[in-house]
Amino acid sequence: MIDPKNIRNIAIIAHVDHGKTTLVDELLKAAGTFRDNQVVEERVMDSMDLEREKGITIKAKNTSILWDDKVINIVDTPGHADFGAEVERVMKMVDGVLLVVDAYEGPQAQTRFVLRKALQQGLNPLVVINKIDRENADVAACHDKVLELFMELEATDEQFNAPFLYASARDGYAMRELDDARDSLVPLIETVLDKVPSPEVQREGEFQMLVSNIGWDDYVGRIAIGRIQQGQVETGDQVYVVGKDGKRTRAKITKVFEYSGLGVSQSATGVAGNIVGIAGFEEVDIGVTICGGLETPGLPFVEIDPATIQMEFAINDGPYAGKEGKYVTSRQIRDRLDRETRTNISIQVEDAEKGGTFRVSARGSMQIAVLVEQMRREGFEVLVSRPTVITKRDADGKLLEPYETIYLEVPEECVGGVMSALNNRRGRMDDMKPTGFGTMIEATISTRGLIGFEFELVNLTSGRGIMSHLFKEYAPFAGEITTRITGTLVSMETGVTTAYSLAAIEERGKLFVGPSEKVYLGQIVGENPRGDDLPVNPIKEKHLTNHRSSGDGKGIQLSPPTRFSLERAIEYLADDEFLDATPETLRLRKRVLCPHERRRIARGKKTA
Repeated sequence: MIDPKNIRNIAIIAHVDHGKTTLVDELLKAAGTFRDNQVVEERVMDSMDLEREKGITIKAKNTSILWDDKVINIVDTPGHADFGAEVERVMKMVDGVLLVVDAYEGPQAQTRFVLRKALQQGLNPLVVINKIDRENADVAACHDKVLELFMELEATDEQFNAPFLYASARDGYAMRELDDARDSLVPLIETVLDKVPSPEVQREGEFQMLVSNIGWDDYVGRIAIGRIQQGQVETGDQVYVVGKDGKRTRAKITKVFEYSGLGVSQSATGVAGNIVGIAGFEEVDIGVTICGGLETPGLPFVEIDPATIQMEFAINDGPYAGKEGKYVTSRQIRDRLDRETRTNISIQVEDAEKGGTFRVSARGSMQIAVLVEQMRREGFEVLVSRPTVITKRDADGKLLEPYETIYLEVPEECVGGVMSALNNRRGRMDDMKPTGFGTMIEATISTRGLIGFEFELVNLTSGRGIMSHLFKEYAPFAGEITTRITGTLVSMETGVTTAYSLAAIEERGKLFVGPSEKVYLGQIVGENPRGDDLPVNPIKEKHLTNHRSSGDGKGIQLSPPTRFSLERAIEYLADDEFLDATPETLRLRKRVLCPHERRRIARGKKTA
């Protein structure tokens, strides 16, 4: 049975693409997790298909490495602020954090967010300046920026005096000093063992564990994952699940799991200080306490930042509903959303006024877009609305909305266009300074004004702009913001598009569909440069006459249609539009498909 003094629990935190998951790969290799001749994929901890495709970590996951007689439990956390709750909930499992910072970019917005949460929990950081082999890397400047960040976040003296290491995760080495040998990650592992404290737990007493994560096994069902705070647990033990309301439910432990390398192994006993998984529960949620006695108190859970974005999920009522997906009813969609709330504590679901419609609240639109993509791949069909911000009122009744700090790095020649775009969205510039790449802009903008800005930035900078943002505060409502000035081309028929009809429509605007595609009444098939919606017929065929042969029109050349990613489609939507998301297709459409009904609604709004 392992002694808690030989256990180290650490979370790795970093901004997106600063090398965090690659560093975990190399730590696993250094500890002998893989055979010498074993073929290992890059970013092995990114086990979800979406994580591999997007190149980011979405779900927090834990593993461990053995070093001599010691166990280092590692929690790999997301670097994007939209998934911040994944970071917040694991802070109760660890006793230190490994902060990974890019030697060229320095600490970014998400670094600031995650580090603040760790410092607030009283955790001491260990800093790794990564990618020191990168061209234009400025290690000294990066070191100073990290210390400045510690001061801004009001770190304690002990936290401020964090040890620094210099590494290249890609090449698998770390050094305490820049002129040390560049041969392995042993200095990093030894520093973790020396500087990260062992868990402060009690080996004696009734079993007590806070559930910080939820896993699933096809044989035993739900698995509660967390660090044992007191006592120990064995297979067959009777335990109590203490809910957030204080209610206790009895359960029997059927399995105890430990995490080693990339695998999960069954164990006879889980000891205090170790991160384990236990099974035997029909229902168990993140944030509850599992304990061995009726009188054992529940453990406090970390406070989660509130959601700021809300979107509507509705059943697909289009003419092609049920053609591609297996799950199309409101009950199936609601059950799936409820399952998500059990493992993703930052998402909240409530019924809307209209039947078959649900309001889903989250940290950001990207988090909800990931949920929609997961549902599509599972066989769901769902309609999704444009993101709206969650407002509230202060003590005087004044309307407040969320604001964010936005950090932009853009080429110097693009600064004017970017500043104009921020001004149109009622943004306020806080700081601007030159960098080696171009110009760094720091601004404050409402979350409402930020929706869709990322894609505008791509167009303004030809893809060279870098953006990150961080929730700042609730402040007075900014007023009207126009984020889309164009109208749409709306299909007035249901059928299959033809090149003949699209050639005429293309003269009116930009196309979103190509020839031989299924469209339906009310679907958006293109963009109108003017601000109004224009009805078009994309399925009209060329009728033959005595003066026109069947060969006429075969050489029609159309421009490639604009294809939207899921995130781009969601942010493109207007208030009266839905995204029709099915396993195979993404379609933009009007909420009300019938044009006559849309006109009646518009007239009613004018008279009101």
